[in-house]
Amino acid sequence: MVRVLVVDDSAVVRRILFDALSQHADIEVVGTATDPFVARERIFQLQPDVITLDIEMPRMDGIAFLSKLMRHLPIPVVVVSTLTPENSERALRALSLGAVEVFAKPASAPVVQDVIDDLARAVRAAAGASVAKLLESAAPSTGTARPALDTGDAAHKIIALGASTGGTQALERVLRQFPVDAPGTVIVQHLPEFCSSAFAKRLDAACAIRVQEACDGDFIVPGLALIAPSGKHLVVQASGDRWVARVKDGPKVHHQRPAVDVLFQSLARSAGAHAVGALLTGMGSDGAKGLLAMRDAGAYTIAQDEATSVVYGMPREAAKLYAAVDVLALDRIADALLDSAVRVSAAVHA
Repeated sequence: MVRVLVVDDSAVVRRILFDALSQHADIEVVGTATDPFVARERIFQLQPDVITLDIEMPRMDGIAFLSKLMRHLPIPVVVVSTLTPENSERALRALSLGAVEVFAKPASAPVVQDVIDDLARAVRAAAGASVAKLLESAAPSTGTARPALDTGDAAHKIIALGASTGGTQALERVLRQFPVDAPGTVIVQHLPEFCSSAFAKRLDAACAIRVQEACDGDFIVPGLALIAPSGKHLVVQASGDRWVARVKDGPKVHHQRPAVDVLFQSLARSAGAHAVGALLTGMGSDGAKGLLAMRDAGAYTIAQDEATSVVYGMPREAAKLYAAVDVLALDRIADALLDSAVRVSAAVHA
C-alpha cells in the first residue's frame, strides 16, 4: 500500500486528487495539507511514502519547500501543478531539485479515467524510486566532454537514448560527456506537456553538443541531439545516406507518447548496425522490446544498471529480454556509446 499526502492550497484540487487516488486499491491518501508549513507537520505525523505537491502556494511556494525537503527529509515527491509553457521551467527546476515526477493538475471534476490512471502510475513510480540516487544523479557532474572524435564521415553513425523516471538528470550526465562532433543523437524522455522544449534548451546550455526539440523533417547530423516533443512520437527514417527525424501523432504505447519503443523500433528498421542505443532509468517496460529489435538488427545496445538507476524498471525489462549487449553504470554509458559509434564508423569505411 502506497501512503500519500496531498499538498495543495485549493480545497477543490485536494478533493479531486483524494478521490482520484482513492480509486486504486494499492494507494491510500493518508492526509492533506493546505501549504508547506502544514505539510511539514503532517509528514512527521503521518509518515507518508509519497507527497503530491503543488508549485504555486501561499506563504511558501512548492519549489522552495521541495528544496528544503530534499535537504532535510528526502521523500518521494510528485509535483502536481498547472503546466503551461511559462511554467515549464519551474517544473524542470522541481525535477532538478529531486522531484520524481511532474504531473499536470486536473482542471476540474469529474476527471477522466486515463488521467486518474496516469496519476496513479506517477505515484507508484515515485514510491518505487530511490530518492538518494535521484539526488546523486542531480549533483553536478565531474565529467567533461570528450575531445572531438574526428572519425571522418560521422553521418554514418546515430545514437539513441530512452529514459523515464529519473531520466532528466541521467540524460544530462550522459550528454555532458559528448564531444562537439558526437554522432547525431535522438532521445525520448517521458515528460509532461510543454516541458520538452525547455528541457532541450537546458541541455543545450549545459552540453558541448547542440540540443533542440525535434521538428518533423530535421536531419540527424553530427553535433546535434534531438529531443522528442511532448505528446508526439519520434521516429527515424532513412533519406539517401542520411537519417531524418519524423514527428507524428499516434496512439500511446506503454501509456506513453512519445514512447521509447516507437523510436527504437524505427531505428532497428532504418539504421540497423549503424545505430547504438541505451535504455536508462524509468518505471515500466517502454523501450525494452525496441532495444531488443535494435540488437537483433546488429546495433550495440546498453541498459543502465540497477545500482545507478533511480527506478530499475525499463532497463531491468531490457536486461531480462537480453536486449542489452552491456549493462553499465550511468557514468560509463557515454564512453561506451561513443566508443561503439567510432567502431561503427570504422566498419563503414573498411
